[in-house]
Amino acid sequence: MAEYSLIPVEVEKIETKYRSIKTALPVPESLPIFEKLAKSEPRSMMGQPPIIWDKADNFTVADKWGNRWIDWSSCVLIANAGHGREEIKQALHDQIDQGLLATYVFVHEKRAVLTEMLQDIAPEPANYQVFLLSSGSEATENCIKLAKTYAIEKHGRNKKYFVSFKNAFHGRTMASQLAGGMDKLKTWIIDGDSTFIQVPFPDGYKNEDTSFELFLSSLKEQGINPQDIAGVMSESYQGVGPDFIPVEYAQKLEAFCKEYDIVLIMDEVQAGFGRTGKMFTFEHYGIKPDLIACGKGISSSLPISAVIGRKDIMGLYAPGSMTSTHSASPLCVTAAIENLKLIEKENLVENAAKMGEIMCSELQRIQQKYPERLGCFHGKGLVAGIQVVESGTKTPDPKTAVEINLECLYKGLLMFSPVGIGGECLKIAPPLTLNEEALRESLQVFEAAIDKVLG
Repeated sequence: MAEYSLIPVEVEKIETKYRSIKTALPVPESLPIFEKLAKSEPRSMMGQPPIIWDKADNFTVADKWGNRWIDWSSCVLIANAGHGREEIKQALHDQIDQGLLATYVFVHEKRAVLTEMLQDIAPEPANYQVFLLSSGSEATENCIKLAKTYAIEKHGRNKKYFVSFKNAFHGRTMASQLAGGMDKLKTWIIDGDSTFIQVPFPDGYKNEDTSFELFLSSLKEQGINPQDIAGVMSESYQGVGPDFIPVEYAQKLEAFCKEYDIVLIMDEVQAGFGRTGKMFTFEHYGIKPDLIACGKGISSSLPISAVIGRKDIMGLYAPGSMTSTHSASPLCVTAAIENLKLIEKENLVENAAKMGEIMCSELQRIQQKYPERLGCFHGKGLVAGIQVVESGTKTPDPKTAVEINLECLYKGLLMFSPVGIGGECLKIAPPLTLNEEALRESLQVFEAAIDKVLG
């Protein structure tokens, strides 16, 4: 994660319909807040561009000192329906006034409403059920648990291996990190778990071999027999890119899993709810996963996640044995219901596809201006990424990526800290409510920031 300086920089003053920069950045008056945090919380919570969020509205974010940014972060792919939506706020007010703020797993009516809404968007609604949780890590963790439980109960304990992909990110709990594909994030686990296996991801850039044969040969090299695999999990697109699965590869993977009765899991935590111009990104591949991990954009606000999965898998655990303390919390459920209504009512999936055509075309053009330094562009709908590399190589250049990130901040365009395997990827993920006028303005800002740093 990048480390940003807290020394204020005098920047150009800006005032447009969507952007306003009136002070030095970071704002001098904001520094005491950062100082308090440095004393009271671990440094792991730092690492984002140094501004203090005060208000957020639709696709803009503002501080209390008059600065306002077009948001290309969506709170890290949460605010799909936009920030601070009145419909969500009003529903939350009504729920608070009702006085029902927590229920554990006692039933409340809206729980049935939300689970049915999520069931309705499953690949085969009649054959899928929904388990509500609090975070994306919980969702992927439970997918792993369900896949392994299904394998043991149906086939015995030799069907134990869980396959995922290198460079994957599935969360920060133990099983989700064991399934993750970045070794530097799991050194704390020490001995690991030999049943968790990673194979190369067919991104076409970091790994140029996109054939399904590589998947099969990688298993063989590690001594893994297909009949001993309990589950396979992949992000519908890898967040380090975003990197997408070739359609033919995804379909061969699905067929492989069906042949050996392997639970196929798609991690849609950051990819779902319209982000790529489909309700779920796996729909681009023409496949039907057995389990779907959901989170982030499910509510555009409060913490809630879900596992949507085949009934025979979801029903493996007896009443009371697969729950979570805040599962289906009334406030979070309320926010998710209103969010799903907004996505449908305002055709946000379709807007993501339409705006994505403009955004991806322009980002591809910008990348081609500096192909030696902007080594790769991948995108679909309203998520995209450009990888900044050392000249003429594929070696990550996180320092330059941060410089571009900061130039965007100074010009009124907010992005989260560069991601990727080496902190080199400029990730772009605006709310799905973004209109064409604001999109084109933000693209101009992004190009100007790159021109300044690389030109």
